[in-house]
Amino acid sequence: MIQAIESGSERIIISILKILSENSRPLGSTTIARRLKYDGISLGERGVRYHLKIADLRGFTQLIGREGRIITPQGRQEIKEAFATRQLGFIRERLKALAFQTTFDPEKRTGKLPINTSLIKKSEFNKAISAMKGVFKAGVCVSDLVAVAQEGEKLGSVIVPDGQIGLATVCSVVINGVLLRGGVSCDYRFGGVLQIRNSRPKRFVGIIEYAGTSLDPSEQFIRARMTSINEVVKTGNGKILGVFRTIPALAREVAEERMALLREVGIGGFYTLGNPGEPLCEIPMEPNRIGMVQLSGLNPIAAAYEAGIEIENTAESGLIDFEELQSLRQVSL
Repeated sequence: MIQAIESGSERIIISILKILSENSRPLGSTTIARRLKYDGISLGERGVRYHLKIADLRGFTQLIGREGRIITPQGRQEIKEAFATRQLGFIRERLKALAFQTTFDPEKRTGKLPINTSLIKKSEFNKAISAMKGVFKAGVCVSDLVAVAQEGEKLGSVIVPDGQIGLATVCSVVINGVLLRGGVSCDYRFGGVLQIRNSRPKRFVGIIEYAGTSLDPSEQFIRARMTSINEVVKTGNGKILGVFRTIPALAREVAEERMALLREVGIGGFYTLGNPGEPLCEIPMEPNRIGMVQLSGLNPIAAAYEAGIEIENTAESGLIDFEELQSLRQVSL
């Protein structure tokens, strides 16, 4: 058994995991060694194989025959935790980058838009979809458009591992990306748990500001079991996942026009829009700005989690062509 490893080796393992996470196919030691050089790490194939064996023992990587290795869900989690202390505010910058990279044109119905990727065990996939159906039908989501991927296939930056099925849901950042293309920039404030009363948004009862976290707030609230989305669907009362943005007050008309275009292609997700300088869901607002509450794209996943189904989520996992999406109704169980 390989025992304690010096910090330099730990950094190499993280660098190798990062390389594997950015590729959809298994990689061998030769390719990894070449990629490491680009990152300023000079390590031969033998050294790479040594560190890969350590990663295998820890469950971070998996050998796929002679093709090479892929990263496991545990490996992805290790990357998140390793970079946590230096990635405060990382999520906010990630949101901005995805909005900028969004090329989706709702009028032409073409282009790329951001997604969240969830990994579900094959044996529980049908059960998970059934648990989500009510949420999609009630519109407590960004869109009922999804994409499904099998083992070895890729959704955004996530490769679907053996024994699992990947499900991509539309990320709320698509709204901000389409607004940005229309000349409206957003301020990304926080993700939270939104209390719903009589089918209307009441207040945020849990908040994580993007500037102070390296992890997606919705993922954290799901794991903490702070939602009651199925109750919202049934009774109109409960707690769902929401996100809070602000836009310039002068941009309201343009924003409403862009949102209307999105609705026409089956993308909603904008829950409520405030008035200039007025509080929204009990959140104070600066003068000349408007608050905007959007639904989290992970609300359907949270409903499945409430039903007792363990799901691994990667929020803001990348981009997908609009043409690759299909209605949940078309997903065969």
